[in-house]
Amino acid sequence: MSVANLTGIPIHMPAFIYHLTVWTFRPVTEVPDSAENKISGGSMNRDATLARIETEKRLSLINAWAESVKTKVENKAQKRLSVIGSWENSKKVSVEAQLKKIEEKLEKEKAVYAEKMKNKVALIHMVAEVKRAMVEAKRREDLLKIEEMAAKYRATGKAPKKLLRCCGS
Repeated sequence: MSVANLTGIPIHMPAFIYHLTVWTFRPVTEVPDSAENKISGGSMNRDATLARIETEKRLSLINAWAESVKTKVENKAQKRLSVIGSWENSKKVSVEAQLKKIEEKLEKEKAVYAEKMKNKVALIHMVAEVKRAMVEAKRREDLLKIEEMAAKYRATGKAPKKLLRCCGS
C-alpha cells in the first residue's frame, strides 16, 4: 500500500496504521486497495467502509475509556499509598516521641537512684568513721587502764595474777 506524504512523494506504508484518535498502533485487518473491494458494487463498498469506520470509532472509544479507567485506578492507588506512607511516618514520629519521653523518665529515675546510693555510701562512711572513733577511744581507754594497772603493780611490786596463769610458771 503506498500513500503520498506531505511532499507528494509516494511512500510505502507498513502493515500497521497509525490512528490519530487513539495514539496507538494497531494491525490493519482489511486492505482497502484489494481487488475484491474494487469488483463489488460501490454501495457495498461504502457500507463496508462505514461499518469499518463505526467499528474503529467504537474501538477507539473503548480504548480511551480503558485508558481513563486505568489512569483513575493508578491515581487512586497512588493516593492510598501516599496516605499509608504519611500514616506510617506519623506513627513512627509518635513512637519515637514516646521512646524519648520514656528515656527521659528513666534518666531522671536513674539520677534519683544514683543520688540515693551516694547518700547511702556517705551514711555508711559516716557510720564507719563513728565506729573507728569508738574503737580508737576504747583502745586508748584500755591502754590507759593497762598503764594505770602497770603503775599500781610497779608501786606494790606484785606481778599480775592473770599473766602468771597465762605464762604458766
